[in-house]
Amino acid sequence: MTQWHGRSKRKFTGGRYKHFRGKKRRELGRDFHPIIVGKEKKVILRGYGGSKKVALLTAEFANVLNPADKKMKKVKIITVKENPANPNYVQRNIITKGAIIQTEEGLARVVSRPSQHGVVNAILISK
Repeated sequence: MTQWHGRSKRKFTGGRYKHFRGKKRRELGRDFHPIIVGKEKKVILRGYGGSKKVALLTAEFANVLNPADKKMKKVKIITVKENPANPNYVQRNIITKGAIIQTEEGLARVVSRPSQHGVVNAILISK
């Protein structure tokens, strides 16, 4: 289901605005595409003004930062351990921002938005 990102229906006072026109194509959003752990797949999307956006569909590796030595390392994602966005995402191995993933280095928290940025960046939280 696409979403409409137009003007609010209500004023700051609580009164309602009069509806004076329909939805425009530029105001529509995109459907949520869950990023699943698996062999990496990306898709290039056209943005507003002809800009391009890389969206991740499946992810196999994550760029994990070790806060102890400040080194970034590309490591394999094993599974999703916890996801505050939706508890069902853990069983389906769906990665979103804030998800805790199990990597070869240990547990890491995802700090990027994979469906928007096209990459999984994470910070190591335990070995």
